[in-house]
Amino acid sequence: MSRPADPAAHPRAATTRSARLPSAKLGDFTFDRGALRLIAMAPVVGTAGTAAAWALLQLIALVTNLAYFGRISTAVVDLGQSPWGLAAALVPPAGCLIIGLMARYGSEKIRGHGIPEAIEAILIGSSRIQPKVAVLKPLSSAVSIGTGGPFGAEGPIIMTGGALGSLFAQLFHLTSAERKTLLVAGAAAGMTAIFGTPVAAVLLAVELLLFEWKPRSLIPVATAAIVAAAWRPLMFETGPLFAFSGMVDLSGPALLAVVGVGIVAGFGSGLLTALVYGFEDLFERLPIHWMWWPVLGGVAIGAGGLIEPAALGVGYDSIRALLAGHLASGEVLRLLVVKALIWSIALGSGTSGGVLAPLLIMGGALGALEGTVLPGGSGVWALLGMAAMMGGTMRSPLTAAVFAVELTGNLAMLPALLAACVAAYAVTVLLLKRSILTEKIARRGHHILREYIVDPFELTRVGDVMVAKVDTLPAAMTVDDAVAFFTEEDGPRHKSYPVVDEAGRPVGMVARADVLRWTVSGWPRGTSLADAVSGLPLVTGHPDEMVGRVADRMAEGDAGRVPVTRREDGVLVGILARKDLLRVRARLRTEEIERARLLRPGGQR
Repeated sequence: MSRPADPAAHPRAATTRSARLPSAKLGDFTFDRGALRLIAMAPVVGTAGTAAAWALLQLIALVTNLAYFGRISTAVVDLGQSPWGLAAALVPPAGCLIIGLMARYGSEKIRGHGIPEAIEAILIGSSRIQPKVAVLKPLSSAVSIGTGGPFGAEGPIIMTGGALGSLFAQLFHLTSAERKTLLVAGAAAGMTAIFGTPVAAVLLAVELLLFEWKPRSLIPVATAAIVAAAWRPLMFETGPLFAFSGMVDLSGPALLAVVGVGIVAGFGSGLLTALVYGFEDLFERLPIHWMWWPVLGGVAIGAGGLIEPAALGVGYDSIRALLAGHLASGEVLRLLVVKALIWSIALGSGTSGGVLAPLLIMGGALGALEGTVLPGGSGVWALLGMAAMMGGTMRSPLTAAVFAVELTGNLAMLPALLAACVAAYAVTVLLLKRSILTEKIARRGHHILREYIVDPFELTRVGDVMVAKVDTLPAAMTVDDAVAFFTEEDGPRHKSYPVVDEAGRPVGMVARADVLRWTVSGWPRGTSLADAVSGLPLVTGHPDEMVGRVADRMAEGDAGRVPVTRREDGVLVGILARKDLLRVRARLRTEEIERARLLRPGGQR
C-alpha cells in the first residue's frame, strides 16, 4: 500500500512525447456533421423570417391608414397629412391602451423593444419562445408603430423572427444550443428582410445574440440571412434602403472631427439610456397597474406629434432627409428633442417597439447639427452620427459600421464609420456598466457578460496541471483495512484515493463517504476493495486531453478527483482534482492583472 504524502506537495508532471501524439485528433473548432442538420433547416427559418418581416410592414401600414386616415390600405403615408387635426393626438393613447390590454391579458413578454426579450429567451429560457408571443409581438408592434409610436420595426421583427425559428426548432429533437442557433437565424433573417443588410445581421447575431463565435451557429445564421437577402428583391424594394454617396477625408483634422462625433454620440447614448430607465423608474412609482402605463406614454407621443409630426412612426423619411441635408438646423433640433423625449417616455412605459431606427434618427440629427460647423456637408456627419449612436447605445460597433455601409451602399465611408463607432463604444463602456439592452435584463435579476474570451480549459492539457505523485490503495486491500486506514490518527488523509490493481491500473475510487457508509451499513468480512468498487462508474482522464473535456466528465459524474491514465496501457500517471481546475482559472486571472516590464532602455531586461 502506498502511504499518503504531504498533501501540500504537488509536483507537476512534465508533458511527455506520448501526450502530444493525439493532438491530431484535436481541432480548431467543434464543428461536426450534426451541424449539417441545422444548415439544412436554416433556409426554412430564413424564409419564415422574411415572410414575417413583410407581414409586419404590411400590418403597420394597414394600422397607420386605419388610425390616421380611416381607410383600409397598405400605402405608405405621411402622418402629418392626417385629416384628424388636433384629434390625431388621441390616436397614440388609443393604440397604447390596446397594447396594455394585450400585454395584461395576452403575454407580458410583448412589452419593450424585443431584443432584450430575445436575449433572455436565449440565456435563461433554453431558447424556447411561446407561440402566443410569436403572434402577439408583431400585432402589438404594428398597433404601436401604426398609431404613431416613435419606434422601429427591427426590434419586433427580431423577436418575431426569433420566435418563428424557436418554434420551428421545437418541432425537432434538438439541444438548447441548437434551438438557440435557429432562433438567432430567424432574427437575422428578419433584420435582413427589413433593411437589406445580411452582413450586419450576422454581426448583430454575433455581437448581441449568440454569445459565441462557432461554425456550428455562425454558418446556419449566415445561411438564413443569405436566404432572406435572396427573397428580399421579390418582396421589398431593391438596392440600399438609404442610398448615400457622401465622403469624408480622414487625413489631418478630419479624423479628429470623426472621432469627436463618435465621442459626442457616446455621451448621447448614455443620456438616452438614462432617460429610458429614468422614465421607467418614474412609471414604477405610479400607484396604478402597469397595464395603464403605455396609455400615459401614448399621451406623450400624441403631444409630441403635435409639435413635430416627423417624430412619429418609424421615421424612414426623416433618415433620408437628414442624409440629404434637406432639414434646417431648427427642424433638426426640434426633431432630435421631440423624438428623444417621446421615445424614451414611451419605451419606459413598456410600449412595444424597436430602438434601432429611432437611434438612427437621433444620432443622425445630432450629427447633422455638428455638421453645421464641420466641413463636408451635414449629410456625411449625419451618417456618422447615426452609426455611432447605434454602436454606442447597443454596444455593437462592428455591426453599426457595417450596417451603415449596407444601408447606404457607401463602402468608402467604412473607415470613418468604424472610427466614429469605436469612439462611441469606448465612451459608453466606460460611462455605463450596462447597455440599453442588458439593463432591462439586469433589472430582472440576471447578469450578462458580453465579452468573448477563450476558455482557458480549452488551452490547457491535463498533464500540465495534474498531480503526478499519487497516493493509492491496492485493489487487494480489504475493506476492513481501508476503514482502519481512514480512521487511524497517524496522519492526514485525502478525501479519496484511486484503487489500483497489480499493474497500476485504476479500478475505482474510495472516498471517506464510502468508509462512512460501510461503517454504518456494514460489509462482508474479507471483501477486497476491488470487489467493493466493482460496477461503480469511474471517471478518468488522459494527460494529453484538454482540461475542459475532463472537467465536463467530472461535472456529469459528480467526481471531485479523477485518475489520469496513459492511453496505451491504462496505467495511473496522475490525478486531477477540482482545486487543480481552479489553478487554471487563477493562471488566466494572473495574466489579466499582473504587469511587468520585459524590456528596458539600454537593452537591459
